[in-house]
This record gives sequence, C-alpha cells and structure tokens, in this order.
Amino acid sequence: MFSEKELAYLKAHPLARLGTVTFAGQPDVDAVGYEFDGVRFYIGGTRLEDTRKYKNVAAGNAKVSLIIDDLLLEPFVPRGIKLHGHAQIVEREGRRFGFAKYLAITPTVSWSWGVEEPHMQRGEYVPKKTRWT
Repeated sequence: MFSEKELAYLKAHPLARLGTVTFAGQPDVDAVGYEFDGVRFYIGGTRLEDTRKYKNVAAGNAKVSLIIDDLLLEPFVPRGIKLHGHAQIVEREGRRFGFAKYLAITPTVSWSWGVEEPHMQRGEYVPKKTRWT
C-alpha cells in the first residue's frame, strides 16, 4: 500500500514513535525501532514483555498509532508517515532480536506528507491518506 518513495523513506528512517493505550485509557508513547515486511510493522526489544507498550497490547488494547517523521531545516520541510492500526503479540524471527515475541502492527489507515509531494500546496496542508484493507 505504500508507494516506492514511501517505502524508501521507511527504510531510511528506522526510528518511530508508538502510541498505545493503558487499561485506564491513558495514551502512552514510546520511541521504538521497527521492521516492516511490506504488510506489518514489527516492534521488538530485549525485554519487550516488561514494557508498558507490550502490557497495553497484552491487556487487549490493540489500537495503536505509529509515526515515522523528520524535519529538514533548509528548506523547512516536515516529512513523515503516520498510521493507525491494530497490534497483536506474535513470535517470529527478527533481524535484531532473533526469535522472540514482537508487537505486530497491521495498518488500517495511513497518512504521509512531504515524502512524495510538498506538505503544503496553495497554502493548504495536504497529507496523502490511504485506507488499508
């Protein structure tokens, strides 16, 4: 569902921020590394099961938000990809942490800006929105 430019952007930017929700309804955001296989994003860690993000998903709060972004200063160009999706806990072989538990995020909708086209056109913010099936 991502364009070639968006895929190149994802490959070049390995750091993201993952938003989950606690059992009490409190949003919680963590900086995370990720892997993307073309369908799902995978979040791992050396002690993933001890983290709040893991516990939030394990408790049944599967709705998540993930953002990968940066800011060019000269010229001033904000760029990024944001998605909403559902997370689940899976076991898999990952690049960095080997065979382990990971949070697997399946996107339901994504937005990108400044990656393919300028983020502003004729004075309007124009993100590209994609619904995933």
